[in-house]
Amino acid sequence: MSRSESRDDTALARNVLGVPGIVFLVLAAVAPLTGMVVIAALGIALGNGGGMVVAFIAATVVLLLFAVGYAQMSKGLTSAGGFYAFVVRGLGKTFGLVAGFIAMLGYNCFVAGAIGTSGFFTSTGIAEVFGPDLDWIVWSALSVVLVFLLGRRGIGVSAKVLAVCLVLEVSILLVLDFSVLFRHGFSLSVFDPSVVAQGAGGLALLFAANAFIGFEATALFGEEAKDPHRTIPRATYLAIGFIGVFAAFTTWAVVSAIGVAQAQDVALAHLSTGDLVFSVSREHLGEALTKVMTVLLVVSLFAALLALHNSATRYLYALGRVGVLPRGLGRTHPGTGVPRRAAVAQLLFASLVALAFRLAGLDPVTALTASMTGLGTLGILVLQFLAAVAIVVHFRRVGDRRFARTALAPGLGALGLAVIVALAIANFPTLAGSDNPVITLLPWLLPVVAAAGLAVAWWLRRHRPAVYQALSTDLERDSPPLDRSGQA
Repeated sequence: MSRSESRDDTALARNVLGVPGIVFLVLAAVAPLTGMVVIAALGIALGNGGGMVVAFIAATVVLLLFAVGYAQMSKGLTSAGGFYAFVVRGLGKTFGLVAGFIAMLGYNCFVAGAIGTSGFFTSTGIAEVFGPDLDWIVWSALSVVLVFLLGRRGIGVSAKVLAVCLVLEVSILLVLDFSVLFRHGFSLSVFDPSVVAQGAGGLALLFAANAFIGFEATALFGEEAKDPHRTIPRATYLAIGFIGVFAAFTTWAVVSAIGVAQAQDVALAHLSTGDLVFSVSREHLGEALTKVMTVLLVVSLFAALLALHNSATRYLYALGRVGVLPRGLGRTHPGTGVPRRAAVAQLLFASLVALAFRLAGLDPVTALTASMTGLGTLGILVLQFLAAVAIVVHFRRVGDRRFARTALAPGLGALGLAVIVALAIANFPTLAGSDNPVITLLPWLLPVVAAAGLAVAWWLRRHRPAVYQALSTDLERDSPPLDRSGQA
């Protein structure tokens, strides 16, 4: 009997991902080019103008503080349940299930929104550069099919595809950054207290934190990583550090190019068209390279869709494996270790949501993307906060004496995340990019989902105690490794 035939049919592929592979998976979900074109531009316009550079630095500090405790905890915990598993370990099975439900909501909504965004910008980008003008739902459907086909090949293949996409989108932005640097230099006035304090600093911090959404996915790939107790912490530090430095550097280039003093006014003038970064590119790189940037934006959006799908799939898989969701979702392919049923279920859900918006004649950006990514962002921010609290509680409960690493740093990180979550709730219409009355009510879904998690935990404890107990016993998997080729 072969290894693949005798293996546990709920086991993911082992020893597939190294630090680079995990970093590529995470950074692709973050989508640096999309983040600069959309999030940084919004932060400059609606936040504090040129002070957005410091906002990115502040968000980086908050998340690095959180990562200190996260790194310590991940040395003793490897699970495809990601941050839900961290909450189980720190706050118990009931709160862990609440976190799992919030994670499912957040990531699945994010994928639905990404399908709309990818389809819309692919449609407009292809029409602008090459000519054919097809309905956005056609491009969305093609993106979903390609994601499905790549997902079937295994996480190592996805990591390699995402690596290529990431290098391309980062490269075009670095060309722009250094073009501005060599022509104008970077203005040091972005660090002036009066610039940092102008406008809405809270909104700037919120948008900056939004640009990091996806870094938490490092925890999801622990079971597929080589030497996960070392790989996952290193990948997390690298991902947060790269996002922070790159976002701050590129934002610094943009505000230096348009002038720090008038950065907010210029960004506001481009808000309706969303072309602030493209306008800077046309001035400094010319029309030809700006068209290349447009094409790479499409690549960036597809890469984000693929990476977010992988993350959402693993939450469905983890909860199916323990029996909270149908156990079929926790099965993996015997040859590749891919959770195919969970992947199909995830894409089916997200695709049906996108199709429903299209059949209703709703806009893919102002309706689908605004509602789904807005709710997804809020859900993932709440998940990050719960994980931060769980880390502090866990180390206090076990009496860990490394105060700076397991209490002070993660505690400060948790406080920072609490502020960001509060800002997200208070400014949800701005975060979602829509003042539609229905969209403004979406945050209420989070307490509803949390209540559902509590109810399911109570029911499992009374009627299916083995499943309830498995929420904690399943956290560490030691399934035999698969023979794999083409490791990331």
